[in-house]
Amino acid sequence: MSDRLLTPDELEAALRAIGAERYHNLHPFHRALHDGRLSKAQVQAWALNRYYYQARIPAKDATLLARLPTAELRREWRRRIEDHDGTEPGTGGVARWLRLTDGLGLDRNYVESLDGLLPGTRFAVDAYVHFVGERSILEAIASSLTELFSPNIISERVSGMLRNYSFITEETLAYFTPRLTQAPRDSDFALFYVKEHARTVEQQQAVMDALRFKCGVLWSMLDALDYAYVTPGFVPPGAFAPHAG
Repeated sequence: MSDRLLTPDELEAALRAIGAERYHNLHPFHRALHDGRLSKAQVQAWALNRYYYQARIPAKDATLLARLPTAELRREWRRRIEDHDGTEPGTGGVARWLRLTDGLGLDRNYVESLDGLLPGTRFAVDAYVHFVGERSILEAIASSLTELFSPNIISERVSGMLRNYSFITEETLAYFTPRLTQAPRDSDFALFYVKEHARTVEQQQAVMDALRFKCGVLWSMLDALDYAYVTPGFVPPGAFAPHAG
């Protein structure tokens, strides 16, 4: 923790260091996912639980959009909602994620019902939505900066899963291709905003804490998956089990 005001470039370096230490590409479950060490049922569990995160992102962004003070900022942030919800039925990131769960053999009605969701997933995602709705605009925008690190994990995920799983196809993973351009665009804007508006030591610390929090959200989602479906493999009552989807 610094007790002096960082330059904008120093703040960026500090934020990138948080990602290098805490981003969920380092989690053992993700390493296993990318390296082909999970069963189809375990991959299904990941996709089903991650659906809740994907589906709640537009709601998270809408809570922030309502608080943004200028039309310029609202236009910028509105693109994120359109990216995920699409501009018509069957388009957007959430619809593409459902094609992923379809391709994995999960019943779409079951996925959308959220009946098989892990409690830990629900708690983590809801905490993120509440954080964005309740914290300052600066902190809310800073919490999105995990997108700085997502292109690398997407490239690794797509290549690893295509290489290691016979049940995965390029069409199954179609969600990820647009994110290779959307995420850098969004993170460039968010990073510029944070560097421009974090003007006190306290604001800079709040920005870094927001990114740590978001990394913790993503990490805890994988903790829940690992505990339920890898080690010790204890699936909570009511959550997805291989025969349930």
